[in-house]
Amino acid sequence: MISSTDGAVTAAPLRTGFRWFQLAMGIVCMAMIANLQYGWTLFVDPIDAAHHWGRAAIQLAFTIFVVTETWLVPIEAWFVDKYGPRIVIMFGGVMIALSWVLNSYADSLPLLYAAAVVGGMGAGAVYGTCVGNALKWFPDRRGLAAGATAAGFGAGAALTVVPIAMMIASSGYQTAFLKFGIGQGLIVFVLAFFIQPPRISIPPKKKQLNLPQTKIDFTPPQVLRAPIFWVMYLVFVMVASGGLMTAAQIAPIAHDFKIADTPVTLLGFQMAALTFAISLDRIFDGFGRPFFGFVSDNIGRENTMFIAFGTAALMLLTLSAYGHIPIVFVLATAVYFGVFGEIYSLFPATCGDTFGSKYATTNNGMLYTAKGTAALLVPLASVISATYGWKAVFVVAVALNATAALMALFVIKPMRRSFILGKEAESANAATGTAKTETA
Repeated sequence: MISSTDGAVTAAPLRTGFRWFQLAMGIVCMAMIANLQYGWTLFVDPIDAAHHWGRAAIQLAFTIFVVTETWLVPIEAWFVDKYGPRIVIMFGGVMIALSWVLNSYADSLPLLYAAAVVGGMGAGAVYGTCVGNALKWFPDRRGLAAGATAAGFGAGAALTVVPIAMMIASSGYQTAFLKFGIGQGLIVFVLAFFIQPPRISIPPKKKQLNLPQTKIDFTPPQVLRAPIFWVMYLVFVMVASGGLMTAAQIAPIAHDFKIADTPVTLLGFQMAALTFAISLDRIFDGFGRPFFGFVSDNIGRENTMFIAFGTAALMLLTLSAYGHIPIVFVLATAVYFGVFGEIYSLFPATCGDTFGSKYATTNNGMLYTAKGTAALLVPLASVISATYGWKAVFVVAVALNATAALMALFVIKPMRRSFILGKEAESANAATGTAKTETA
């Protein structure tokens, strides 16, 4: 049954700053799970040096983590919508700590893979809960809130990458896994006590209704039956596959272009091209998430998608043609990741706008599995590059992003508006019919 949130009284006047406090707590929790994905690269070579399992076998743990983290989010999100965020985030804190503790003792690949599953469950619980809670507290600024929360996922790694690297060098990777794992898990567990959802549904502000936002809360089964959900899912996969491919293959691409160790000077800084590119990529990615979320709150989700996806296609085309030039490689990848990261703010915001706040955590969790689906397509890039070269890979990625940009503007935009208006008209007609029956 569809439930309406019309006439809901906003909880904001009770404590106006409280929702910003909730957002801040979510961002910190996200920062604490960031290293499970972005800090992993620091441990690969030390693990290989200790056990000689080979990079490919060790990196399989990363793939297992990503798939587990994304595909279990809908289940964890269902628990959030039913029992609240606190218990799920507490569970996530325990699991991410246990994951790295297991990594510190792992003396076999099966144990390493088991730790990846445990870490994926914990990270997914925290990620899905924090993003979903932000959508519920900020119906008027969903893009900004989701973007800021998602940005915490990258910021955490940026803040701790040096301390982790130093601990690995001084005390060994096992000690780094153990101490940082327990520390990160403990912080998440404690912060869980402060995180809560709005007591009552907060409606979007009148001035934001030009964004097309539903007044109806759709249940997950209803969302899965809506064609607009699957169109959004397809576009998410199309854009995410290119970004995950580029993130995973940026080092091989730079080496094949023979520019990885070429010095690049920019704004007074000089680094090897690959190192410079990776550093700027993380900065631009983190900044782009809240920035494009904020932009979408003002000019619309699909218009922002068109700009971002179109820019991504242009940058990938530039890399294909001029990526062998070190400065172009550095700047083009930086801009590309600056517009790629917005999928983690725009799609949650669009999902909340389209299907309502009440089940936002579960509904966004279902959409987030598109990242896992895209991750399964990433190995195809290696197959294509081995046969046709990296330019062929870039051409495919350009086509996917350009098509996604056009679909955002000419398919998702009218389709989503039609869905929202049509369902609200059905709800109104049903309510009118019920009233007439009761009167008679």
